[in-house]
Amino acid sequence: MRTLAFDGRMGASGDMILGSLLAAGADRSVLSPVEEALDVRYDVGTVEKNGIAATNVRVLVDGDAEEDGGRTEDAGEAENGDADAHAGDHSHEDHAHDEEHHHHAHDDDHSHGHDHGHSHAHHHGDDSHDHGDETPAEGHGPHRSYAEVVELVESMDLPTGVESDAKAVFRILGEAEAAVHGTDLEETHFHEVGADDAIADVVGACLLLSDLGVERVVTTPVAAGGGETTMSHGTYPVPAPAVVEIAERADWAMKGGPVEAELLTPTGAAILAHVAEGVDTLPPLTVDSSGYGAGGWEFPDHPNVLRTLVGDGSGRLARDEITVLETNLDDATPELIGSLQESLTEAGARDVAVLPATMKKSRPGHLVKVVVRPEDADRVAHRLAVETGTLGVREHGAGHRWIAAREFETATLEIGDEAYEVAVKVASDAAGEAYDYSPEYDDALAVARETGLPVREVMRRAESAVREK
Repeated sequence: MRTLAFDGRMGASGDMILGSLLAAGADRSVLSPVEEALDVRYDVGTVEKNGIAATNVRVLVDGDAEEDGGRTEDAGEAENGDADAHAGDHSHEDHAHDEEHHHHAHDDDHSHGHDHGHSHAHHHGDDSHDHGDETPAEGHGPHRSYAEVVELVESMDLPTGVESDAKAVFRILGEAEAAVHGTDLEETHFHEVGADDAIADVVGACLLLSDLGVERVVTTPVAAGGGETTMSHGTYPVPAPAVVEIAERADWAMKGGPVEAELLTPTGAAILAHVAEGVDTLPPLTVDSSGYGAGGWEFPDHPNVLRTLVGDGSGRLARDEITVLETNLDDATPELIGSLQESLTEAGARDVAVLPATMKKSRPGHLVKVVVRPEDADRVAHRLAVETGTLGVREHGAGHRWIAAREFETATLEIGDEAYEVAVKVASDAAGEAYDYSPEYDDALAVARETGLPVREVMRRAESAVREK
């Protein structure tokens, strides 16, 4: 199984993720829908971090838009202001705060890196642009509500999977901010994370991941850093409150250190929370490509980079994000129950199970359980209610399930003078090792009727034929 592994030992930001994916071989041209929709451009270059050549990505204003600039440091550093915004400081622009945060909360060694970590880097943006225009896009564009961000993403005409992933990341960000501020998701207004540069980070990362064509994404424990960050509402410990909220929802582990600085931002955390499962160490990989995405800090002994490796992994089942819907029925006819498999699957259900149950006053009833992707839950719940007349549908946040890779192979059976075909479903793990073979019953039944053989014998022969290939 083609696997991408993030090495999270020095944290992650949106721009670090962009840089590492580009360095690992993703095609920069897939980012064009974002540049067209937002009037920004991605400036891609190379910087040196403690002897390591790393890809640096800055999101710049494309055109003559005026911004409160004043900084040209690495993009990963710009993301750190984003984290503080989620901790509760919405009263300032990202630029001014980031300077305050880095110079006040950390030592001179770090602030020195702001002057030199990026300004002497080599950049390779679109040559059609005037490279004298170096206005960062931090805070550029309106501060949007969650609904407005979703509407903007939907307007970009992205591939279906990319759009779904981007909206899922923003939902994670929105729920984290709502939890921090004690508000509802739909009432939440994004601030820095609703600005153009953060949208460019999230959607750009989803586009680049899609371009790499990986089937599984993992990350080692992600470093959050340490120390404190100062904001207009006071001084908060690192990691910022929104990062903690996101980590609660993530499959991976978060750890402190290895330096006193803010290494993990809400945008970086939310992207990883959606796309990556946690592993303790890098998994076995036959590495095809790798790369480093640059962060904004300069440390004497720790290169502030996010490493990404892409290759063929082995040995596990795939992780599939799901949630589970269920409802009790005590007045449904057998015909209605029988139709739910088809009608709910059409609405987006991944699996439907109907179990016998004993209801009030010992009436016989049914428990309907439906496995769905989180983004399909609303639609499937409505379909379940409409089809059955139930007055309520419960949701259980199962998180994810582990599933096999599945493909169909055709078994050709020679019976008498005739050849018959039976489809066989083959289940395999991430290494491609098949461990289960399931002939399709309808195919086997058709062959049995024509040949007079028992269905069980046809299925046995079909399974043997595929196993022996």
